[in-house]
Amino acid sequence: MNWKNFFKCGITGWCMEIIFTSIRPLLNGDFHLWGQTSLWMFPIYGMAVLIVPVYEHLDDWPVICRASVYAVMIMCGEFLTGSILTAMGVCPWNYADAAYAINGVVRLDYFPFWAAAGLVFERLLCGQGNLISGILANHQTERKPS
Repeated sequence: MNWKNFFKCGITGWCMEIIFTSIRPLLNGDFHLWGQTSLWMFPIYGMAVLIVPVYEHLDDWPVICRASVYAVMIMCGEFLTGSILTAMGVCPWNYADAAYAINGVVRLDYFPFWAAAGLVFERLLCGQGNLISGILANHQTERKPS
């Protein structure tokens, strides 16, 4: 396992979760922008390194298909880790009251968010450099004097 990528995914996941959990209060008029996460989430998000070998098989698939595969992978990981943490009595999330929850540890209505997160991890792990520098490099190549 590439530990550097594991740590990149763990930190990125934490940041995405803090942003995501601060949105609902913001929409309710709370401008404190409080977000939250748990130390348990670091290794769970770190497991996103598993996207690399999957991407190697899917790199020529349309983005929506890759995103869907990533969402299914993430939700399976969420179910497994959520079930284990729930059995230990330490699961940091509980979706028991959500309409589209499975065993209180997975929400099917979060599929699009997990698909987007999968694409973020894909870009982080498999992308060709920085998105902005890639755009600038393509722009400079197109403007190359003849």
